[in-house]
Amino acid sequence: MEVMCRILPHGEGLPLPEYATVMSVGMDLPAAVMRETVIDVGQRIPVPTGLAVAVPMGYEIQIRPRSGLARDHGIMIANTPGTVDPDYRGEVMVLVINLGERAFTVKRGMRIAQMVVVPTVRADLKVVEDLPGTERGEGGFGHTGVE
Repeated sequence: MEVMCRILPHGEGLPLPEYATVMSVGMDLPAAVMRETVIDVGQRIPVPTGLAVAVPMGYEIQIRPRSGLARDHGIMIANTPGTVDPDYRGEVMVLVINLGERAFTVKRGMRIAQMVVVPTVRADLKVVEDLPGTERGEGGFGHTGVE
């Protein structure tokens, strides 16, 4: 599959997102910040990627956290997974939140998130009086316990 992309002026010189290994499903997104940017504890900031994409119809791009940043620094994506729709042509931005214990510095070119190209299905909602029953029923959060 091919996804067309455009490098924005502040993304010049950065590597294109790429898969880290032959079996990776997410491409690492570099941060296109022009200078180091500090994210304080609890703060959310949009991090530019310097990239605009044309996602093919029937697909989306999901923006997800990088596990090492989450584990080591508490750096997450605030709207995980973020979605890039097929009709969006603006810059891919990463809404980063610092859930860690200390300030975190985003440096130009650092791999800040990953993007995954995912097929989608469009659905039509049908209003009914009752839904078919299941074993789970209406059991919600924590319905199966922890042990």
